Amino acid sequence: MSTERLRQRPRWHRRARHALAHSLRVRLMTLFLLLALVMAGTFLLGMQYALSIGWRDAARPLVVDYVDRLAADIGSPPSQERATALIQRLPLSVRISGPAVNWRSHPDAPDFQHGKNFGRRWNEDELRFFERSTADGHKIVFGVDVKAWHDRPRFVGWATLAALLLLTALAYARVRRLLRPLDDIRAGALRFGAGDFDQPIALRCPQKPDELGELAATINTMGADIRQMLDAKRGLLLAISHELRSPLTRARLNTELLPETAEVQPARDALLRDLALMRDLVTGLLESERLASRHAALQLEPTDLGSLVKEVIHGMSASNPAAQRVTVSASADVPLQMLDSTRMRLLVRNLLDNALRHSVESSRPPEVSVSAQGQGLRLAVRDHGPGVEEAALAHLAEPFYRPDSARTRATGGVGLGLYLCRLVAQAHGGSLVVRNTHPGLEVRVLLPG
Repeated sequence: MSTERLRQRPRWHRRARHALAHSLRVRLMTLFLLLALVMAGTFLLGMQYALSIGWRDAARPLVVDYVDRLAADIGSPPSQERATALIQRLPLSVRISGPAVNWRSHPDAPDFQHGKNFGRRWNEDELRFFERSTADGHKIVFGVDVKAWHDRPRFVGWATLAALLLLTALAYARVRRLLRPLDDIRAGALRFGAGDFDQPIALRCPQKPDELGELAATINTMGADIRQMLDAKRGLLLAISHELRSPLTRARLNTELLPETAEVQPARDALLRDLALMRDLVTGLLESERLASRHAALQLEPTDLGSLVKEVIHGMSASNPAAQRVTVSASADVPLQMLDSTRMRLLVRNLLDNALRHSVESSRPPEVSVSAQGQGLRLAVRDHGPGVEEAALAHLAEPFYRPDSARTRATGGVGLGLYLCRLVAQAHGGSLVVRNTHPGLEVRVLLPG
């Protein structure tokens, strides 16, 4: 079925289809209801077959004899008075046809031979079973009064349907109550996936847990273990980063104090570059751990993102003259946004560093655009370099990931720039998207209002 046809269906139909496909409760209740209907149908068919056997072997001879006696009571020629007294005493209908008497006890009722009686059609053998012929040529046809078999069975049928629906509703309520822990487990799993381990999954009956309660307790234990491992990893990384800062600072200071002679200068410059790279790595690790924390504190203030981009470019121009060639396009309708200006400067600087690093061999400079998107902002940084393979796009914002074309430290960095940019965007409730623009690469940051 096409998507267009699904859209044209009523909303309740789409909701029912979605519930049947995704809701365990609805599927269980549907299964129970179908099972009940199949069992009821099987029972009715079996009972009908059993009654038909009993009718043929036991009851029919008795009824045949009784019909004969009824015909004898009416007499020959048939007496309308006796027939009237008979139908007043018994829930019967009588039709007499012949040369002298043509009479029906229920003129408005349909013909017994041609209509549906008791919900089914009668075959010829059954019709002859209710027919009797008198000696004077009259034919008497007996039937059961339709009214006696119409009102009460209808009432019983509706009462049975109401009871079935009530039982179904009670069963649904019971199943919903039994499966309610699944909602708690799902919500807890979502919290654990988002890094919130403070609130474990609630156990509804901790004294006598069932299978779902044991599953919730197991997931709580798993969440506690994951939290402990993450805390240990974060603590170790922060400790190592802090401890590395002091020796790195001393090593850089001692390197800068070396004499600037022709023999020492190349080694001195290479050592300073490596120390600067290690410093940036430690700084990036510390900042990434701060931003990755669920309790990352942002210093939000009204910020003009277009002006902030220009300030970052101006500050980078002192150390990298190529930054002066960057073109900036900022829409006039860009509103002030509540942003952490320090983290946003880090994001813009990393994006520009990445764009400048891959635009060395291009004649066109990187482009930066800032525009409004709904109530939020869109920041796009594009270079005109070689781009990356499509398979690598999904991994560019991962920590320490560098595509093959950027493996060298001179051009590839340490692999934390785009990762930090993604963390800054997510800390502000936004997202980061990377795509090839042929030529070049564009990184788009979307910030909500």
